[in-house]
Amino acid sequence: MNSDKTPLALYVHWPFCVSKCPYCDFNSHVRDVVDQQAWRDALLADLAHEAGMLPGRTLGSIFFGGGTPSLMPPATVAAILDAAQTHWSPAPDIEITLEANPSSVEAARFADLAAAGVNRISLGLQSLDDTALRFLDRAHGVDEGLAALATAQRHFERVSFDLIYALPGQSLAAWEAELARALSFGTEHLSLYQLTIEPGTRFATEAAQGRLIIPDGDTAADLFEATRAMTGAAGLPAYETSNHARLGAESRHNLTYWRYRDYAGIGPGAHGRRRAMATQRHKKPENWLSAVARNGHGTQIEDPLVPHDRATEALIMGLRLREGVDLTHVATLAGGTAPIAWDAVTRLAAQGLIAHDADRLRITEAGALLLDAILPLVVTDEPSRR
Repeated sequence: MNSDKTPLALYVHWPFCVSKCPYCDFNSHVRDVVDQQAWRDALLADLAHEAGMLPGRTLGSIFFGGGTPSLMPPATVAAILDAAQTHWSPAPDIEITLEANPSSVEAARFADLAAAGVNRISLGLQSLDDTALRFLDRAHGVDEGLAALATAQRHFERVSFDLIYALPGQSLAAWEAELARALSFGTEHLSLYQLTIEPGTRFATEAAQGRLIIPDGDTAADLFEATRAMTGAAGLPAYETSNHARLGAESRHNLTYWRYRDYAGIGPGAHGRRRAMATQRHKKPENWLSAVARNGHGTQIEDPLVPHDRATEALIMGLRLREGVDLTHVATLAGGTAPIAWDAVTRLAAQGLIAHDADRLRITEAGALLLDAILPLVVTDEPSRR
């Protein structure tokens, strides 16, 4: 499929947070003062540059991530949305998502954000247990979070929220009860992540010192399998490793990544894919701001991607999806033979862990738990002959 004919996705990174969470390795920063006018002007300049590199496209989705983009003034959000939909032609059903923390201060902005054009909210609840929220060093409690969820559901037709599970000492019964409560709120989408220890985080330091121990592999597997079973039974099956949605309510923006289509990224540290080019903005907020002032954009890296690398990325991303990966698309990216070890596929298929249906390759439900082990077996530098 010609990438110029598929809708483009736009990612906007807002790097600021009130505090740094101990598990977070995202490009987020705490600053006492933010010059809001300077940041609005810089984001609009970065956007204009990127639009010039990708002219004539239809814009299918916009995603404000962070950091904590619900800290952005709604007027800045509105200005970016107006500019983006001027530079490109918005799809009639354009999806516009903003990540939000569930504090009462930020929830008070939901009406203005909806008026600005945001039509989908992704709420970082993270837990429905106050003890867990304190462990995760979250600034909100359960009651405040649920009040924010109710506010979001009043103002946005499409609402998702995040939960983190596989916490230290968390039992299967406790997680099942929490997940059942989460499913009772009736949102169309849930993002459910197992706690992982990321390098450079406070939790990584505590784990190295033996002060933090997450559930072992068997326990984590039980929690994962229960999650898949409960969400599926509730009508929100997993469409990606950690994301669950009603049919038709999948995040169209994230599907652009997983299906390996073009996306533009603006703001500090934002990544992008322009056809066969990988882009990355300066990561530190001050460096990005200086680059925009100096160059008119915040781009730090533009790397051409060779066909093999594009095909490999497409396989690794696409095999996370329940629908699997489009092999015709991968072969086109590869410029010929896809980097797939077909002998490994044959062995894994015999074990019921992978399926090859017509022009698609997908991980089965039985194989989902073993995805990290399966990928290096299937995606190879030296594809086997079929």
